[in-house]
Amino acid sequence: MIKENKLYKILTLLLGVGTLQLQAQESRRIDQEWDFLKSDLGGIWEAVRPVGAGNPESVPLWQTVSLPHCYNALDAVDPAVNYYQGPGWYRKTLTIENPYPNGRTLLHFEGAGQKSTVYIHTQKVGEHVGGYDEWTVDITEAVEQFKKTDAYKTRFKGKIPVSIRVDNSRDLEMIPSDLSDFNLYGGIYRHLNLKYVPQTALEKVFVSPTVDVDGKQGVLQIRGRLLTQSNSSSFDVETQLYDPSGKLLLTQTPLARSVGGSLDFGKLTVKKPELWSPDHPALYRLVTIVKSNGQTFKEESLFGFRHVEFKNNGPFLLNGKRLLLQGTHRHEDHAAVGAAMTDAQILQEMTMMKEMGVNFIRLGHYQQSRRVLEACDSLGILVWEEIPWCRGGLGGEIYQQQGKRMLTNMIEQHYNHPSIIIWGLGNENDWPGDFPEFDKEKIRTFMRELHELSHQLDPSRKTAIRRCDFCKDIVDVYSPSIWAGWYRGMYTDYKTASTEEMKKVKHFLHVEWGGDSHARRHAEDPDRALAKIEGDGTTDERAGDASLVGGAARVSKDGDWSESYICNLIDWHLKEQETMPWLTGTAYWPFKDFSTPVRPDNPVPYVNQKGVVERDFTKKESYYVFQSYWTSKPMLHIYGHTWPVRWGQTDEAKMIKVYSNAKEVELFVNGESQGIKKRNSQDFPAAGLRWMVKLREGKNQIKAVSKNGKELLTDEIEQVYQTQAWGKPTKLQVEEIEREDDVITVQAKVLDKDGILCLDAKNWIYFDATGDGELIIDQGTSIGARKVQAYNGRALVRLRLSTGKAVVSGRMDESKSTLLTIEK
Repeated sequence: MIKENKLYKILTLLLGVGTLQLQAQESRRIDQEWDFLKSDLGGIWEAVRPVGAGNPESVPLWQTVSLPHCYNALDAVDPAVNYYQGPGWYRKTLTIENPYPNGRTLLHFEGAGQKSTVYIHTQKVGEHVGGYDEWTVDITEAVEQFKKTDAYKTRFKGKIPVSIRVDNSRDLEMIPSDLSDFNLYGGIYRHLNLKYVPQTALEKVFVSPTVDVDGKQGVLQIRGRLLTQSNSSSFDVETQLYDPSGKLLLTQTPLARSVGGSLDFGKLTVKKPELWSPDHPALYRLVTIVKSNGQTFKEESLFGFRHVEFKNNGPFLLNGKRLLLQGTHRHEDHAAVGAAMTDAQILQEMTMMKEMGVNFIRLGHYQQSRRVLEACDSLGILVWEEIPWCRGGLGGEIYQQQGKRMLTNMIEQHYNHPSIIIWGLGNENDWPGDFPEFDKEKIRTFMRELHELSHQLDPSRKTAIRRCDFCKDIVDVYSPSIWAGWYRGMYTDYKTASTEEMKKVKHFLHVEWGGDSHARRHAEDPDRALAKIEGDGTTDERAGDASLVGGAARVSKDGDWSESYICNLIDWHLKEQETMPWLTGTAYWPFKDFSTPVRPDNPVPYVNQKGVVERDFTKKESYYVFQSYWTSKPMLHIYGHTWPVRWGQTDEAKMIKVYSNAKEVELFVNGESQGIKKRNSQDFPAAGLRWMVKLREGKNQIKAVSKNGKELLTDEIEQVYQTQAWGKPTKLQVEEIEREDDVITVQAKVLDKDGILCLDAKNWIYFDATGDGELIIDQGTSIGARKVQAYNGRALVRLRLSTGKAVVSGRMDESKSTLLTIEK
């Protein structure tokens, strides 16, 4: 693991990487003060026509927003509506003064969903289909033409009006499919940059480092492609190579040669290069300088030397040594912002993964922000990145052209990142539904075309897909569907199922496993649902398995969705992975809960709840299970921090679990030692760190202690033990339980007719508020939803109230509303 102080330095550097690159290319972000309209217009003239102040004919009314911006930030998880899929408009005026004589002026989009059209005043200057790749519009001529108009001088006061129409409407001939288990977000949800480039400029520099498996010599092949070029084809090139400490190693002035549509800038040789790895993410920096007509263009590229190998039916090797890929997944999605995550949020998420012990990630299911890849490079996280050919089948020529264009853009735009080891070509392509024809041979043909295109663009990396058995022989790496203990079978079937699937392909990598957990819901008997499952060893996912009704018995439908069960499932998988020497690795699905339109009936509606953290980064208990197996930094965590009340019989022994990577742990309950337990990863559950304890009725103080050399690790929780039995839920009690500045936490408790808390109640609870306050809802979290299933007979919501009075209501389907008046 990277030491904490070094991690801080890396993140500090990383926060400046984007700015550094933008300055080098004379770019600036134009994220602030955009007008936005969540609807369509009759035409571009409506965006730019003059209107008087306060003129009622100026409708529709626009709002001011900053980029990144996603117009589905809240409605994606609103339980009362289908999220908006349609056009949205953005407009802004810019001061544009290109410092380069005869240079080019560009708008560079880092990502906008899902179709975009760009206008300078009323002139259409560019369009793009695809919500996840980067793209650029040359606005040079349109700007110069508009500067000659009276409107430029008078009405727009020397500024250039830019209007952008984005559209995430449903379209069968567009990738990805609306059958996908994630929202197709709308908006300009990544940064937008204004770029000035000289007459002769580079569009891209491709850095291809290779290194011997013994690491004695590294070779750097450098290629480039011109974006613009002056009439004179004469230009000079200089390349500068800096080592990971920032020291200049080599300078070269190659003679650029045209080879296969690109320019060859020659090779550089590095003796005994520092090798990039998860524990030592050593990044070299290449500066490529192009000079022509007295103008200079500079491009900076970060890269790393590493040697990658997949053994046939065997493990994964990095730099000649086995590395078990300890992975997870990520969607570009977050509470209150949707896809428009800030740079700080992206860094926080990737850092939390690293601190959990992650060294590998599959980016599902589309090209993600350059900020994510920069973080993976600097933190040391290996990457499988894929295009969004996901579910639905195979469309026609337009559809297939888009797929190839997305693959080309993804590979070229992220080519230099040392973290990337796999290009993903698709996901669940055996899932029909968008077209009347579902032809496996046509899907195979297109998959083969993508595979060949990938190797043509980048021979150094593997291709992969997940869950399309009839294409598994085409790609280099394959992941079948194995959901042991969730969609099918029992989690104890995991190792057997994986071993059998490994034998069917050369390179097996298991991505997507796990299950949903409703945060704050816990169970005294978490494995009870497994008794209903037929132990036939079947572990795959089938059509309809994600539904909460019908079909065969399965934990995904018949289980309690508790954190307790998922911790056991994860615990079993991780301890088994330690005994599979042939295993390349796995990736848990996913790291963080995310929104999805296909799961309206989940305990938090429209949220896939399989994450180990909630949609706002709140850690679930399962986060610490991974830490206990995957990290070396000392950690200690008692299970149950969000479990305030346990239940059972008087004098009944209850299991208390501790997740830790310490060699031994001592447990204290109400001040009395329960003994010392030694950790053994194969002693399930909790690696042997579990105690059977008789809790006293009422409050219990629980403390775990471990010594790590001179360092003392401790963790403490308080739990109430309830022995009083409860009857049928009949009423709801709403109460204030906490205040922090302007935020007040409200709890709704499900009670029986005698006022006893119903600790197994899963009733739907609905919150509302009126008055001076506002509920913090539509967050897609366990405490940020207006409609939510109870967790152990309760549910929480927060109210923002700065002054005055508000009334919060809570109700169940079976009862009338209960009102709570709150004053500030």
